Amino acid sequence: MKEQIPFIEVREVHKWYGKVHAVKGASFTINQGEIIGLIGDNGAGKSTLIKILAGYHRPDAGEIYIQGERVNIKSPAHARSLGIETVYQEQALVDLMSVTRNFFMGREITTRGGFLDFRKMDAECMDVIRTMGLSISSPKTLVKQLSGGEKQGVAIGRAMYFKAKLVLLDEPTRNLSVKEVQKVLDFIKNLKELGIAAIFVSHNIYHVFDVSDRFLVMARGELIKDAQKETTTIEELISVITRH
Repeated sequence: MKEQIPFIEVREVHKWYGKVHAVKGASFTINQGEIIGLIGDNGAGKSTLIKILAGYHRPDAGEIYIQGERVNIKSPAHARSLGIETVYQEQALVDLMSVTRNFFMGREITTRGGFLDFRKMDAECMDVIRTMGLSISSPKTLVKQLSGGEKQGVAIGRAMYFKAKLVLLDEPTRNLSVKEVQKVLDFIKNLKELGIAAIFVSHNIYHVFDVSDRFLVMARGELIKDAQKETTTIEELISVITRH
């Protein structure tokens, strides 16, 4: 039986900010459709690691492989071209623009004449919104009129539409109501059903535990634990974090 090649493999990645060693030799793999919970206290290095994979920061040492091929992720646009999409807690959406304009921002569909094809973009956007069960009545709705959970749904839907293979979720449930949190967790489960991998970063370990297949625990820039869901508990993960 042929061994599965991970979608992404990180080998001994380091990142310094001056004298601060923010990420210390991180090594891990993520398979297609695998949901990873990346957890740890403030300052553990989680956001720095995510920003390296998203192309916002360049590692100072180490290697990254995508489906077995070494890559140097040079920018967020380069990361997206490799199939890596990012959903931030701020949603990275523009409040005064419509859902459609946010959905296709920087990747607009144009006609043969080079004009923006709003009809097609509206239709494609609404197809995704309906698939995700979002109660947004019009693609022309301004983002500022959406709830926090709906905004996250649009951001995750955008990643799905553009054929993401790995979605980086940075605190996607922060400042959401209980109902909205559950909706976002359902969206994350939907990614798995579509074979899309994800790294879910959150301070709320209960949210992470609900949807993740595996957990990476960071402390002071180091990955200190890599555990499958069936071999650990919430209490054990909390204990690992608090001991460091």
